[in-house]
Amino acid sequence: MRLYLTLSFLFISITAFALVNRGRVDSLKVLVESSLKKQSQPDTLNINRINALAANYFDSNPDSTLYYGHKSIELSRKINYKAGIADGLVQTGHANWFKGKFIEAQQNFDEAIIIYKHLNDYKGLSNCYTVYGRMYNLLANYKLALTYSNLALDISKQLKNELDIAVCIKNIGVIYYSEGQLSNALDYYYKALFIDLKMRNDLAAAANYNDIGLVLKDMEVYPQALEYYKRALKLFQSSKDLNGVGTVYENIGELLIAQKKYDRAIGYLSKSIGIAIQQDDKDGMSSVYTDMGLCYANKNQIYLSITYLNKSLEIGSKYKIVYNEAYALIGFATVYNMQKDYKNAYKYAIEGQKLAVKLGNLQMRSNAALQLNKTLAGLGRFDEAYKMLCRYNDLMDSLNNNESIQKLTSYNLQLNFETKQHQLAQQQKEKDILYQQRIEQQRLINAIFLSIILGMIAISVVYYRQKRKQQKINSMLEEKNKEVLQQKANIDDQALKLNDLNILKDRLISVLAHDLRAPLSTLRGLFSLLQDDSISHMQMLEMIPSVLKKLEYTSDFLDTLLFWINSQMENFESSAKSFYIKDIVAYETESYREQAALKGINLVDSVPEGIVASADPNSIRIVIRNLITNAIKFSSENDTIEITAKQQDDQNHIITVKDTGTGMSEEQRDKLFKSKVNSKTGTNNESGTGMGMLFCKDLVEKCSGKIWVTSKQGEGTEFSFTVPSGLLTENRLEVA
Repeated sequence: MRLYLTLSFLFISITAFALVNRGRVDSLKVLVESSLKKQSQPDTLNINRINALAANYFDSNPDSTLYYGHKSIELSRKINYKAGIADGLVQTGHANWFKGKFIEAQQNFDEAIIIYKHLNDYKGLSNCYTVYGRMYNLLANYKLALTYSNLALDISKQLKNELDIAVCIKNIGVIYYSEGQLSNALDYYYKALFIDLKMRNDLAAAANYNDIGLVLKDMEVYPQALEYYKRALKLFQSSKDLNGVGTVYENIGELLIAQKKYDRAIGYLSKSIGIAIQQDDKDGMSSVYTDMGLCYANKNQIYLSITYLNKSLEIGSKYKIVYNEAYALIGFATVYNMQKDYKNAYKYAIEGQKLAVKLGNLQMRSNAALQLNKTLAGLGRFDEAYKMLCRYNDLMDSLNNNESIQKLTSYNLQLNFETKQHQLAQQQKEKDILYQQRIEQQRLINAIFLSIILGMIAISVVYYRQKRKQQKINSMLEEKNKEVLQQKANIDDQALKLNDLNILKDRLISVLAHDLRAPLSTLRGLFSLLQDDSISHMQMLEMIPSVLKKLEYTSDFLDTLLFWINSQMENFESSAKSFYIKDIVAYETESYREQAALKGINLVDSVPEGIVASADPNSIRIVIRNLITNAIKFSSENDTIEITAKQQDDQNHIITVKDTGTGMSEEQRDKLFKSKVNSKTGTNNESGTGMGMLFCKDLVEKCSGKIWVTSKQGEGTEFSFTVPSGLLTENRLEVA
């Protein structure tokens, strides 16, 4: 009888590498060997690969696990790589335990635990506790085995790793089984199996199927036990897990022994021995040799029986596998009792009983008591034989009571498990149905698209045929089509030009309304006075210079307006030249001084002499004019408008028009240069177009400058713009 124990379900915490698929072991080995030859100094990447390779080799070649584990430790110590040392110690410890070297394994695990705790590597610590617990179970130290297994389970729950939780639960079940607490063992096995099936971990599920089969066999529920063994064997064979296959072969052989089918049992046990020898599995060899000895004893082939039992006892004693040692001793007692060699039978029965008591396994203790009873009776020691018979009956009563409870528990657990499995299968079925529905929908969509594509192909074929028929006609019309397309392109160009002209027209009208209204209103008022004889000849003569000045300004304004209109054209070229900023500002200030005075506004020209700009003077004049009229519009009596200029840097001057008028809101300020705004009425209800600042921005940017504004509601506004610096010139700009 053998439980399935392997490291395959432990995902050792190796930095950057988890366990790899067996199909990649050879390629990983080539990579590792190549790195070892090339590198003079080890590195953590290659050490992690070596540990991964050691872990993957365990199920197929434990000697390779031991070799690569030692190699990993050696290289890790050279560079003081703690995680690599701990992972290598776990690998070598597990291989040493498997080969029966328990003292070396204990030393490996203890050192690994210290390192994992120092590194706070809880994953590695959990895996180490798991393997440690399995080793102590094999040594029949169930208390320590449960302690380490529960420590591993607690850590796995904290890490919320369901695969590791299933491994830990299964290991606890194994310990309870070894103690003979079958109902507890079965409970843990089913819990682990349910998690493994849910996570689709086939190899772990196979191990649980095998262990559940063992419990059912001990309960003498042979058909169900065989069914679970077959499930396990199928999964192990598909995974090519030799250790698992050998374990199931042995367990099926023991089931056939219980059914007295010795020849069939020998067939399965022979396969199991072959695998155990190939794997150097001491536990497996010892256990199967005892089974073979009992088979041949029942076939009355005593020499072969004694030979196999000697092999089993030798391995069990040498490697301190207590369960197998007791099993072999009781096997010897059984064979010698069958041969009525009670003297030898007594010697082995006494030793077997001592170990059975140490193990605490009811089944093993009852078998030892039965053989000792037969031995004592054969020796004529009837009183002692009677006492041993009473002890055997007590143990059997306890075992039978236990078995009754365990069988009931088994059926309940199996029922619960099958219910959960049915629920899981139902959920999977629902997922499959949903998946099938999605597939059907996709098929329908594909069919629709296929129909569309076929239809398009059919239409294309018809079109192609028609096209060939009309090819001669199309060639004749091709030139005409080109002409039509050219005409259409010309019309589109004309439409774009007309649209641009329309936009220009709107801007022109806005400018005329904004800047010509006041001069024309003045002239109209003067002529009205002359017509009505409201003024004398002398008064008219006095007004003529002012009127002429207005007419000169209006004429000059029309000239600059025409210039701005030209600037909006695509072929406009800016006439940049050097000029004194003072000349333009003085002229515009003088032109609007009377208009400012009418509102009681103080218009101040603070531009210093000698500041030369290089730009188109007409563009700058229009900008300054707009900013002055805008400041007058939003200023009241006793407010001041000041025009200043200063040098910004070597390349630019800043011209500023600042007023102490009404100011503007932050929202209006942010929109000022972005789009047409709804112009507010001035302090004397003057109206505007809302486009003036956009014109200013256009002209400033055409002169390679920038314009901005700062304003605060109720405190005034300050417009500033930059113009490029120019060279000093003796020629003054004539603006009048």
